[in-house]
Amino acid sequence: MGLIIVLIALLLIVVYFVSVYNGLVTARNGYKNAFAQIDVQLTRRHDLIPNLVETVKAYMAHERGTLEAVMQARNAAVGGLADAKAKPGDAAAMQQLADTEQALNQSLGRLFAVSESYPELKADQNTAQLFEALTSTENRVAFARQAYNDAVLVYNNRCEVFPGSLIAGNAGFRTAEPLKIEDASAREVPKVSFA
Repeated sequence: MGLIIVLIALLLIVVYFVSVYNGLVTARNGYKNAFAQIDVQLTRRHDLIPNLVETVKAYMAHERGTLEAVMQARNAAVGGLADAKAKPGDAAAMQQLADTEQALNQSLGRLFAVSESYPELKADQNTAQLFEALTSTENRVAFARQAYNDAVLVYNNRCEVFPGSLIAGNAGFRTAEPLKIEDASAREVPKVSFA
C-alpha cells in the first residue's frame, strides 16, 4: 500500500512539472505569435512608405534630402524587422528593431512637417489617403506592440516565478525582451499660442 501512495505522489509531481513546462511553452508561443502581429503591421507600414515617397516626390523636388532620409530609414527598419523576426524576444534584436523604428519615426516626422508647407500636396487625394493609411497603420503597430509586450510579461513572469523558474532555467527557457520604441516627439508637450 505504501508503494502505491509513493507512486501516486511521484505521478502527481511529474504531472505538475509537465503542466508547468507546458505553461512555459504556451506562454513562449504566445509572445512569438504576438510578435508575428507586429511583423504584419510593420511590414504593412514599410510597404506604404515607398508609395508615399513617390507620391510626395513630385511636389517636393527640392526636399530630396528628406525623402532620401525616409527611404534610408525605411530600409534600415526593414532590416531590423528581419533580424527581430528571426529572434523574437532576443534583447539585441529587439533593441535593434526599436532603434531602426525610432529613426524611421523621426524621418517620417520630418516628412510630415515639411509636407505641411505644401498646400497642393495636402490637397492631393492620393497623398491624403497614403498619410491616412500610414497613420492607421501606426495605431495598429502600437496595439500590436502592446499585445506583444503583454505576452512577454506573462511569459517572463512564468519564467521567473517559483516553481516555473526551476523548470525554465533547467529546460533552456530564457526571458524575452519587450519592444520599446522611443519616440521623443510623442512625449513633447504641444505648444499652445493665442497670439
